[in-house]
Amino acid sequence: MLLSIVLIPAVLGILAFFVASPSLRRATLLIGSSGHAAAVVINAVHQAPVAPGAWIGLDAPGLLFLEIASILFAAVAIYTTGYLGRESGHVVSDAEEGFTIANRPEVRFIGCLLLFLATMSLVCISRDLGLMWVAVEATTLVSAPLINFHGHHRSLEATWKYLLICSVGIAMALLGNFFLAYAGHGQVHLNLDDLLSVAPDLDPLWLKTAFLMLLVGYGTKMGLAPMHTWLPDAHSEAPSMVSTLLSGALLNCAFLGILRANSILNAAGSGRFSSELLVFFGLLSMAIAAVFIIGQADYKRMLAYSSIEHMGILALGVGLGGLAGTGAMLHAVCHSLTKGMLFLCAGQLLHVYGTKTAADVRHALHAAPRTALLWLAGFLAITGSPPFGLFISELAILKGALENGRWAVAAGYLTALAIIFIAMARVVLPMVFGAPPLPAATSGAAPRAREPRWFVIPATGLGLGVVGLGLYIPATVWDFLARAAVLAGGR
Repeated sequence: MLLSIVLIPAVLGILAFFVASPSLRRATLLIGSSGHAAAVVINAVHQAPVAPGAWIGLDAPGLLFLEIASILFAAVAIYTTGYLGRESGHVVSDAEEGFTIANRPEVRFIGCLLLFLATMSLVCISRDLGLMWVAVEATTLVSAPLINFHGHHRSLEATWKYLLICSVGIAMALLGNFFLAYAGHGQVHLNLDDLLSVAPDLDPLWLKTAFLMLLVGYGTKMGLAPMHTWLPDAHSEAPSMVSTLLSGALLNCAFLGILRANSILNAAGSGRFSSELLVFFGLLSMAIAAVFIIGQADYKRMLAYSSIEHMGILALGVGLGGLAGTGAMLHAVCHSLTKGMLFLCAGQLLHVYGTKTAADVRHALHAAPRTALLWLAGFLAITGSPPFGLFISELAILKGALENGRWAVAAGYLTALAIIFIAMARVVLPMVFGAPPLPAATSGAAPRAREPRWFVIPATGLGLGVVGLGLYIPATVWDFLARAAVLAGGR
């Protein structure tokens, strides 16, 4: 039953390569999305205890990230179906100099999207660190063609940078697995449950070295600074629905690898070592993101650096532990939903204005009112403003830092958040409300655009989810998040 979570999108993804009809091929996205969501719900409701030594199983952290991926893919499936139908046979207005959808590998795109969901699902249910490593590497291979969908030289460069840097990172993670096995003197497998049961007997030096390698390796894929250099190019050059999955789902999968390693160190009594590293890389990622968001001219790159910031917040929260760890789990949910909404809005703004340069997008409230309102709401949400869920999660992390007496950490955390809020406001607010710099005939003052339902419905749905988590969090949801934080090593 659990394997159906992987098999449904995998089988449909392979099938999509052989379907000739464009409409039927696009329908496989919706079928795969709904089938995957149904399988996730069934397995969540009838969640069986994880069998000792099993290669696959579903615990709270894995289920959390699996549900996030399924929700985001549902939004992406609706958006992509409409996007491909709109752009079919027409020149797209996304600064790609005349490439038409008819000349692009739509078959490969749909197939790889479904395979991407399958590989991310395998990451979430893997209980063996070796299998998880294979699944994370597979996500790289199947997502690379998605980044290069437009076939432009910039997207090709971003794809190669993504492949090369992430491959180096994943090689470091493989070395971490080797060190982890050596820490057990060759007497234990890489099964998570086996490692947790013998964690106090593992060699401390090799265990800490293994964690460092896994942190650098999976941290590269997660986008932690300073291993983040692939992320701004890939997120800004990929189609907006691909950026949604990269930022909202893939980064979480890489983070799950770090959480597995962190739980082993906590079980071994070396939790302070891993926690301090997570706090350090978390603050460093927030600081670097703040520097690069200041004066950012490309609004999609701005969102990419925002993802680096929020990955830093996740690492910081888990490193602090306790309430902050639970806040980090909530933050993972809210960030994914919000970033999904923002990237879908960015795609619509790109279609309306034909540019990714923020200075050329003005008075969007007139040109695309629904998009502009969602874009504004997404900005307020992603910067942690009430009443959105990220306000609650960031407040929980702050409170956790103060409860632990980490005053310097809390000060650095608040400073980075304030800088990023101001920097993003300087980009977003003129895009929504600013008067066009030139007469109405120029590209900066686009005429009122039609905003299709296949964009409005998924973007609005994601936004409502973030608002809902900001207004009310059921006790069962909070308990689930707290359990996920404990199992992830958040103490």
